[in-house]
Amino acid sequence: MRYLWQSVRAFAACILVAIFVVPPSLVAQSHVVSPANLQKEMIASTQARQHNLETVRQFLSSPKAENALKSAHINAGQVRTAVSTLSDEELARLASRADKAQADFAAGRLEDRDLLIIIVAIAALVLLIVAVR
Repeated sequence: MRYLWQSVRAFAACILVAIFVVPPSLVAQSHVVSPANLQKEMIASTQARQHNLETVRQFLSSPKAENALKSAHINAGQVRTAVSTLSDEELARLASRADKAQADFAAGRLEDRDLLIIIVAIAALVLLIVAVR
C-alpha cells in the first residue's frame, strides 16, 4: 500500500512539474483566422447586403412596381420596410431575381404584364416571409 501512495505522489509531482515548466504560450491555441481577415469578411458581407438591399429597393421603387403594387392593393412602403428584415440569403435571392426580371424586361423578353406579375409575387413573398417570422 505504501508503494502505491509513493507512486501516486511521484506521478502527481511529475504532472505538476510539467504543467509549470511548459510555457503558457506553447499551450495557447493560435487562431485559424486572423482578426484582420474577420474584419474584411464582415465588411464584404455588409457591403453585399447593402448592395442587395439597394437593388431590391430600386426595383420596388420604380414607377411600374409602384403601380403594380397599388393595383394589387399592397402597401409599397410596408414592402420596402419588410425587405430590410430579410436574412442575407433571402435578400440575395430576391436581389438576383429582381436583377433578372429587370434584365429580361430591358431585353424585351418580358412584357409589362409579366413584369407586374413578378413585382406582385416578390412583394407577396416578402410580406409572407416577414409575417411567418
